[in-house]
Amino acid sequence: MNKPIVIGIIMDPIEQINIVKDSTWAMILAAQKRGWQVRYMQQVDLFTRDGIVYAESQLVKLLPGQDPWLELSPARAHELSECSAILMRKDPPFNLEYIYTTYMLELVERQGTLVVNNPQSLRDCNEKFFTTSFPQCTPPTLVTCSAKQLRQFIQEHGDCIFKPLDGMGGASIFRVQSNDPNKGVIIETLTQYGTTSIMAQRFIPEISEGDKRILMVDGNPAPYALARIPLAGETRGNLAAGGTGKGVALSDRDYWICEQVGPVLKEKGILFAGLDVIGDYLTEINVTSPTCIRELDRQFELDIAGDLMDAIELRLPA
Repeated sequence: MNKPIVIGIIMDPIEQINIVKDSTWAMILAAQKRGWQVRYMQQVDLFTRDGIVYAESQLVKLLPGQDPWLELSPARAHELSECSAILMRKDPPFNLEYIYTTYMLELVERQGTLVVNNPQSLRDCNEKFFTTSFPQCTPPTLVTCSAKQLRQFIQEHGDCIFKPLDGMGGASIFRVQSNDPNKGVIIETLTQYGTTSIMAQRFIPEISEGDKRILMVDGNPAPYALARIPLAGETRGNLAAGGTGKGVALSDRDYWICEQVGPVLKEKGILFAGLDVIGDYLTEINVTSPTCIRELDRQFELDIAGDLMDAIELRLPA
């Protein structure tokens, strides 16, 4: 008899998710539809003893359309390698605790458990800085902690976006123009007085048409993106910053960007990623906990989480 497939999911508290839009919900449901067991855990539930990684996890069952909408079994401590695959879906902050968790996941990976996404790649592929591997796809970009370099970049391009390398959801993103009287304090604040590197990119006016989120499964894009359109007077399209989502078909340029990035994602074991594209330019590559599955599935009758489960199943032992 074949060993049952067990998917472990590390995420933030499940009771707090928005089931209308949460991508991890879609992943759990896709696994459940295949008859797989799903074990839910938080980052704090993992521990290592004598080189073995354990977790206190609960079996989870989703009940769409019901209230309550989930059932959880009592927690049980077990070796994490009992899971066939682990989905790391913990939202940032990407801090030292997150890094320690990737160390644990690497130990489990060595014991034959598939980890999505690859733990080393979660550490290596900063979601802003990773784009510098694809300069042919990005707008003019600078990463520095130097106020002098940032001022020269503003002078050169006139209209720029400054953002921290560790932010999410549009937090602490500034549009800075050459005549902005606040550019000095913005630079001081973001770089913490020249001690922390940030990213500067030339402003892309097509942001008014939306910041497109393209979801990549096993290096291949879904055929539609979610264009996150900023509020009037806003330069950030992030849904968390008040943007609205509109599904759009991928353009030829979008497909070209995906062709540049996709093989590298596969090589690095990044089975699920979200590319952010504004106009003709790649601006971010999200690898920790990309979202927008449910919005695209609803608008275009897709099954992106199901595609991910197919990719996972192909990598499991027969």
